Amino acid sequence: MNAPSYRRIAVLDIGKTNAKVVVLDSGTGAEIAVLKRPNIAIKTGPYPHYDIEALWSFALDALKNLAREPGFDAISITTHGAAAALIDEDGRLAMPVIDYEHEYPQEIRDAYTRLRPSFDETFSPRLPMGLNVGAQLHYQKTAFPEEFARVADILTYAQYWAARLTGVAANELTSLGCHTDLWNPKVGSYSSLVDRLGLRDLMAPIRSAFDALGPVLPDIAAELGLAAPVPVYCGIHDSNASLLPHLVHREAPFAVVSTGTWVISFGVGGDLDHLDPKRDALANVDAYGRAVPSSRFMGGREFEILSAEIGNVDEKEAQAAIGAVIAKGMMLLPNIAPGSGPFPDKASRWVGAEEASPEERHAAACLYLALMTDACLGLIGAKGPVIVEGPFALNETYLKLLAALVGREVLALPGTTGTSQGAALLTGVRPVWGVETQFPPADIQGLAAYRHRWYTAME
Repeated sequence: MNAPSYRRIAVLDIGKTNAKVVVLDSGTGAEIAVLKRPNIAIKTGPYPHYDIEALWSFALDALKNLAREPGFDAISITTHGAAAALIDEDGRLAMPVIDYEHEYPQEIRDAYTRLRPSFDETFSPRLPMGLNVGAQLHYQKTAFPEEFARVADILTYAQYWAARLTGVAANELTSLGCHTDLWNPKVGSYSSLVDRLGLRDLMAPIRSAFDALGPVLPDIAAELGLAAPVPVYCGIHDSNASLLPHLVHREAPFAVVSTGTWVISFGVGGDLDHLDPKRDALANVDAYGRAVPSSRFMGGREFEILSAEIGNVDEKEAQAAIGAVIAKGMMLLPNIAPGSGPFPDKASRWVGAEEASPEERHAAACLYLALMTDACLGLIGAKGPVIVEGPFALNETYLKLLAALVGREVLALPGTTGTSQGAALLTGVRPVWGVETQFPPADIQGLAAYRHRWYTAME
């Protein structure tokens, strides 16, 4: 990494649930300021899609406010991965950016399944809805041929926002390599699907996540009130942004559990030989172009649903309820969010929860999340310490249970800026490490037998 050349970096961070603009101090890594808004999909039109203009207005307003105070010297970008922007010759969207939770007609899904490459080529499993970007592009081209005929460039999602800020069209490896079906990580090039769909000439040039694509366009710079040219960096897939600081800071092997809407586990130092595509195990591609064994489940969404049902509880009382939950065999089985994760065909149900208190239900929910994470780590052969970051790094009940299940140290990095800090590293600043909370593996009475019963109950 180069020495820091910027005092402050603004990061545009667009997740599936929320969008935010964060300003980070390059010397301390501290989050100086943050503005955020919900990311709400529009249900009308040809298909459900993201409100791109509302997000753009938010981004401009936030950057304008933050340019005044505290100010920033560079802009980086990170977004969720399952999206692509289709651009016409005038640089405008030729079609809306599709919401990946939209489900396509069965005949289109079946046709795509016949078209897509094998897992051995892409290390991308067949995922539901539009979680494979290749499936999105096939659907848009098949169902809306006239609109698709206007497409001049296809951009990965983070790079779409960089293009709006700089006028420079690009694609990038972490976004191409996150279960899109479009990338072959072994040879480092597009997969055979790109040619089967006739898309090669439409794909924007590939640039490194670390590249500065250019300064903010003059008219936008004037609108933001920027006093000097501000470079915009190419950008990175959000889970890979969370991974990047650890690649710089740690020696393999280790695992990173990046939590948000999705809980994504990375087995750094692992291999690709034993991944099971039927259980949502795959390879992501890191910022340096290397394939990393990965697995995932929609844990953040699931915990949000559970928390709304259970209500507010005292965390200490929930921790104290773990023993009772284990002793009575009360458990939650997968899946709350169906169709993905390590047990995609299972339907969620409670066992032994009829008379349970809210604290016991909360403890059982944390047990469920820890067991699901443990399963994901097992699928990728993860070794070494487990680093948890994002919202789950604040959940002590979950962290203690996870450490006991994996039998290795768990390190929690609290805070919500894992993706933003990783994106800031693209500008060449040094990684600044926050305070880690250590959770050594403890012997929780009855947990091993509970884990066995949990798997048995699924059968």
